[in-house]
Amino acid sequence: MTEKPAQSSVQLTDPRALRAYAHPTRMSLSGLLRREGPLTATRAAQLTGESVASCSYHLRVLAKYGLVEEADPEGPGREKPWRATAQFTDWPGYSEDPAVAAAAEALTAAVAENYFHRMARAQDARRELPRAWQEAEVFTDTTLYLTAEELSALGKRMAGLLAEFADRGADPALRPEGARRVPWLQIAFVEPEPADPANPADPADPAGPTDGAGAGTESGEPS
Repeated sequence: MTEKPAQSSVQLTDPRALRAYAHPTRMSLSGLLRREGPLTATRAAQLTGESVASCSYHLRVLAKYGLVEEADPEGPGREKPWRATAQFTDWPGYSEDPAVAAAAEALTAAVAENYFHRMARAQDARRELPRAWQEAEVFTDTTLYLTAEELSALGKRMAGLLAEFADRGADPALRPEGARRVPWLQIAFVEPEPADPANPADPADPAGPTDGAGAGTESGEPS
């Protein structure tokens, strides 16, 4: 089997690719390969609880859009291993194309829902964690008043801090003893202004149209 280092991210801009990736099983398989791969469809089925046929099908869909690839094209059928092509998945935060904007928005919603369920499961099992881990976990929020430029700059600064630990995701040998898998969510959104009761057509009405999808960068960690 030939090992090949994955690129840092794969960009999804085709509405068909965005819609395809919004499937929970595909997101789970993509993350599993990034963390544990290369894997065969049979091994992926054992780790996800899906059937081998289901994993084989979803892996082929992921390959169609460049998210995974065969690690050994000569391997037999479902026993050929697959690997991730990147460690992260990126998609547009804004698009002039309504189809791209709608598909990106749907993917963002799917990823958010996936993380909500994962966080809920983690909370259910939290009592089983040692005290040090319970005290180290972060669950907080802060409201800031920023310009669009400041928000963008803050995101880049946070990304720089997290990049210090990024190599550990792809190389288990770099993980110190006692390290655990810790999803770190970054969510910053513009709070809609309250509508002016005297002006029902107020463009700040939160029920009004949006400008498209939110920015997306996701590691594809298995659920």
